[in-house]
Amino acid sequence: MPLFRLSERIEFPPAWLARSDGLLCIGGDLSLERLLLAYQNGIFPWFSENEPLLWWSPDPRLVLFPDTIKISRSLKKDIKRTPFRITVDNAFEQTIVSCAQPRRDSHEGTWLVDEMIDAYIQLHKQGYAHSIETWHGNSLIGGLYGVCLGGSFFGESMFSNESNASKIALSALATLLNTHGFDMIDCQVTTNHLVNMGAVEVSRENFLKALAPSITRKMDTNIWDPSHLLDPLPQKR
Repeated sequence: MPLFRLSERIEFPPAWLARSDGLLCIGGDLSLERLLLAYQNGIFPWFSENEPLLWWSPDPRLVLFPDTIKISRSLKKDIKRTPFRITVDNAFEQTIVSCAQPRRDSHEGTWLVDEMIDAYIQLHKQGYAHSIETWHGNSLIGGLYGVCLGGSFFGESMFSNESNASKIALSALATLLNTHGFDMIDCQVTTNHLVNMGAVEVSRENFLKALAPSITRKMDTNIWDPSHLLDPLPQKR
């Protein structure tokens, strides 16, 4: 498949035209309009420092359905033993910067370049991007952030400064979304960490078929109220 180069027009080629490695196109910008259009079409930006802006739509796609998250016994014990506090949208900027920090500290570089951080902060200010934060006392020890459209949450990155802190945030997110009838959490690419928590690979074709009706759903936006405290464990019915 050819690699498409974007112009100033806010548009993308069809996601199914992506190369075998998932790379679809190059260029464009990280404007609010372009980012939202990308997510609506199963496309996301992913590039490193000193690289051009790259857009991807991998096949297969890793997806976590909120009602199928797996929480290990050791994680359950850790949650019950330690007084963690899990919040939503209390520290978005701190969370996204923390997601970028580990690789920067090791001088490996990061795909969360300043341009990306600024773009997602703008998405957050417009009500599209959200964070889940794990606290131990007054210290932010882990969390994740992503983009929410309709009944789908597009997970972007997570971090952990203490054991299991990011897993706790993901568990809380899945529990929250399941309670409110959301369809899926897009995990983008496969990692053992996410597979162990219940994420599964689906074909790009099936992902796009499920995505189209999901993003048009009218969901309860009050779930992102920063005053809410989240439960990391599903409630027994």
